[in-house]
Amino acid sequence: MYQYLEIERHGAVGVIAMNRPEARNALAMGITIELRRALREAAADTTMRALILTGRGGAFSAGADVKEWADKSKGDNPWPDMNWVEESLKLVQQVHDMPKPVVAMIDGAAVGAGLDMALACDFRYASERSKFICSYTNVGYNPDCGGTWLMPRVMGLEAAKRFAFTGDLWTADIALQNRLVSHVSPGDKLWDDTLAFAQKLASGPTVAIAQAKRLLNSAHTRSLSDQQLEEVAAGKVCAQTKDHEEGLAAANERRAPRFIGA
Repeated sequence: MYQYLEIERHGAVGVIAMNRPEARNALAMGITIELRRALREAAADTTMRALILTGRGGAFSAGADVKEWADKSKGDNPWPDMNWVEESLKLVQQVHDMPKPVVAMIDGAAVGAGLDMALACDFRYASERSKFICSYTNVGYNPDCGGTWLMPRVMGLEAAKRFAFTGDLWTADIALQNRLVSHVSPGDKLWDDTLAFAQKLASGPTVAIAQAKRLLNSAHTRSLSDQQLEEVAAGKVCAQTKDHEEGLAAANERRAPRFIGA
């Protein structure tokens, strides 16, 4: 059971929904710990082949819970033995490393660490009313939680610098123009569009997608020749799967493959 999350299943698609609407899903320690547990469970669930990460109540996430920080400074910290910064860094890493596709469904604000969590997803589907702020420089602080690593990879270096340096609010349209989001939908169509895309990912060859994700996420760390060796090693894993066998059979029989995720 979760206090701050709602967990749903739609066939092979899992949904993790942050549900602290009174705080715009700000990442207090409690919800951060719950998110990390839910992500571990999602990663281990072999029947879940794609994941949607979202927020309820008109926001994706407002980022760090500054009220909890203020309480801590008054000696009223409900998590005296835990370090929120360390947990939030691990949270973003978990999202990025999830061995299955993750789609952020953003309806409302994605700010600070909440924005970083969305950037760590593989895709970002947003409603027309969504807004995005790299809020760190607005308070005289540098982006963290992996934002400086993620932003240039998602948007490109110049757009990332503009976003980070200015602290400007970006609408959904501006975010789409700068490749911060993958798709923008009218508010009443966001869920249908996001679920349809997640279901398409979930119907694919799960092991092959996981290997492709791992290779693409780490490609910048290797030379071309080293990356080719990694591709060969990944191919040996994929070659042992039933989905690869099915894919070859479908190609020979000139029909659509029916992947089972194994």
